[in-house]
Amino acid sequence: MTLELDNDGYLKELSAWDPKVAVELATAEEVDLTDAHWDVLKVLRDFHRETGVSPSMRPLVKLVQESLGADKGTSIYLLGLFPGNPAKVAAKIAGLPRPTNCI
Repeated sequence: MTLELDNDGYLKELSAWDPKVAVELATAEEVDLTDAHWDVLKVLRDFHRETGVSPSMRPLVKLVQESLGADKGTSIYLLGLFPGNPAKVAAKIAGLPRPTNCI
């Protein structure tokens, strides 16, 4: 499968995303998807569907906290799942645009 990606590795077309694409994008980021990853990806995709926004780190932490609980709504937890910059990496794997406030 050939994915159309921008220069930063984000999908050009949100509609091209599906779970197989997520696995391919995760592999490129050296992330092995587990149920915990899928939970966060679902929260992200639902939020984007409702708002049209890919949240940066602080809003992502709050969103995950509200959706999945305080134990998962921490930057340390998200860093464990999506190393480097969790907001950017998770958005990329979720097939969403780059968060606007991420460097």
